[in-house]
Amino acid sequence: MAQTEEFGEELADFVRRVAELKASRTGPSGDLGTMLDAALFELDHVAERLWPGLERTAVSTSATAASDHAEQRLLRAVFQRFPLPVALVDGETVVRRMNVAATELTGVRGGYATGRPLSGFLTPADRIAFRSQAAAVARGEGDRSLTVRLQLRPEQPLRATLTALRPGTEPRTVLLVVLQPPGPRDAHRDGSGRGRNRAPDLGEATRHAELLELSDRMTATLLTAPGGDPAEVLRRAAGVLHGRFADWVVADEGPAAFRRRTVLGPPGELLADVRAQDPADCPLVLDTARCAAPRLQVRPEPEDGFGVDGSGAPVLVRAQVTSLLCVPLAPHSDGPVDGVLSLFRTGARLAFSMAEARAVDVMARHVALAMRRPG
Repeated sequence: MAQTEEFGEELADFVRRVAELKASRTGPSGDLGTMLDAALFELDHVAERLWPGLERTAVSTSATAASDHAEQRLLRAVFQRFPLPVALVDGETVVRRMNVAATELTGVRGGYATGRPLSGFLTPADRIAFRSQAAAVARGEGDRSLTVRLQLRPEQPLRATLTALRPGTEPRTVLLVVLQPPGPRDAHRDGSGRGRNRAPDLGEATRHAELLELSDRMTATLLTAPGGDPAEVLRRAAGVLHGRFADWVVADEGPAAFRRRTVLGPPGELLADVRAQDPADCPLVLDTARCAAPRLQVRPEPEDGFGVDGSGAPVLVRAQVTSLLCVPLAPHSDGPVDGVLSLFRTGARLAFSMAEARAVDVMARHVALAMRRPG
């Protein structure tokens, strides 16, 4: 910034001196030689100082513009992949942009929703209150939150949270709207705002019990697995994870030269193609081994992250994978990696959660220890 200002000052001085040279043409003819020398001096100054400075300024401006463009693309990607339904609207609730989760929740395509009021997708009883709160947030009166219902799902209440944003490229304030089901505290509050006693979340308790059972089964399997046979350990561990926990389980042993040891999934041509794959052609496997850290993806991208089948189609697309989990087989987080376990869930099945990813990561460490156990 300082160099740009300095260059601007030099350019302004140059323009002023050129104006003075033009005015000197009305002077005595005997001074023209002196004026010509001054003009040549100014031309040298342009060639030696101003022109290189202009090139440096242009390069700096171009780099800044490229950096800003890359940052905008990153922010757009984060917005689209954000797991909660979010939308950008103006003070009249007209939709500027909706992410994928919001289009799935509302049942409205992003292109159709753009330019239409978000309040129009709500039940008639909630539209006026939503528009009123949006106008208040746009006026700078602070964030607001209220319960609304969609026309497509009037039986399901949603918590709409509105906050004001002022992006640098926007002339006016825009509103970020987050739609999510009411939390347990919201659903069980009385009129005074105090939380009532509520029953435990049976779904959460069931999932926790299933993880404990899965961990117990894995422990028993590894204790009875033969020592000195890493391939058999991998086969047994994959059998524990396949079925109730994951639709596909792929076990690769490495890392010096990855070998595909076990593939469990729905029978068919794709199963044979995945078994015949070279793990080195699966970027997700290589990245997990290199970083020695688990990878959890919902609606995985890019589509060819797990390579392609025999016909060249992405495996993740052919298998209709909706979430995946890749965990390294390493006894310690900072130790060498002995392989990678890849788990897929497909169709309408619930995506892998962070709790499940942590549990499988712990199991993978135990699997790696069992693989190293001598015979």
